[in-house]
Amino acid sequence: MPLAQNMNDAFVKTESQSKIPRVEFRDVCLAFGDKIVLDGVSFRINPGEMKVILGQSGSGKSTILRLVLGLLKPNSGEIYINGEEVAHLRDEDLSQVRQKMSIVFQEGALFDSLSVYENIAYRPRELGWPPEKIDAHVQRVMEFARLGEVADEFPEALSGGTRRLVAIARAMVDNPEIILFDEPTVGLDPPTARRLCEAAVRLRDLEAVTTMFVTHRLADVRYLASHYVLKNADGASELLEENGKLCLTNTRFLMINEGKIVFDGTDEQLWQADDKFLHSFTHEDEE
Repeated sequence: MPLAQNMNDAFVKTESQSKIPRVEFRDVCLAFGDKIVLDGVSFRINPGEMKVILGQSGSGKSTILRLVLGLLKPNSGEIYINGEEVAHLRDEDLSQVRQKMSIVFQEGALFDSLSVYENIAYRPRELGWPPEKIDAHVQRVMEFARLGEVADEFPEALSGGTRRLVAIARAMVDNPEIILFDEPTVGLDPPTARRLCEAAVRLRDLEAVTTMFVTHRLADVRYLASHYVLKNADGASELLEENGKLCLTNTRFLMINEGKIVFDGTDEQLWQADDKFLHSFTHEDEE
């Protein structure tokens, strides 16, 4: 199971058994002039896993997402998507890779002139899907994001949190393998931020989507590290909290500082780290 592994009395975190990572960076370096943004960054994300990317403003977190999308090219190193090296592909070849990915921005980036339904249906229409297929997929993702009551509303009438949930529904409507979240909880009140994190958890656990979640908020880390979703006996999804009998196996955390990876591991390892920089992040609420 991608969510947890039962070993009788012990539950432990394990690596995915997949041999081909969904995303892999190998010694990636990027600089803008004299400013080094990423310095020898290497990591991998297996299918169905979530990688939460942490760091202060300007640390290179969002730059990693732009590199994954091919919007930036590294100065050196290699980037693989599903085993294919993409850092040096031509733009026309990159378009094929990008069709497997979607991104959710801070501001949602919706079309103001389109209703919620039409915003979500936009990409399937671009792809030429038949109307019946479009409607079925739009209805499914609206139900997933719990947006049924706002289908006919326009973005300007929605709260910031609801706009970002619409962006999540739009991102997942054509069944991407990878969804990127770029600081999606910035500017949201705590209950709304938790609602958005729950949507990311549901994508991870119910849809098995590989996710990269960029954030600098400790509250996001705590939520993503401790909550999971399962289907109950009736087929309904149930949000649960990690406890002493179960540990998540599909979520890992990566910390960037001054362009370098200073941590890549489980949340337990993050909380217990002796490194001064990591300690300042994990104890920021106490300062």
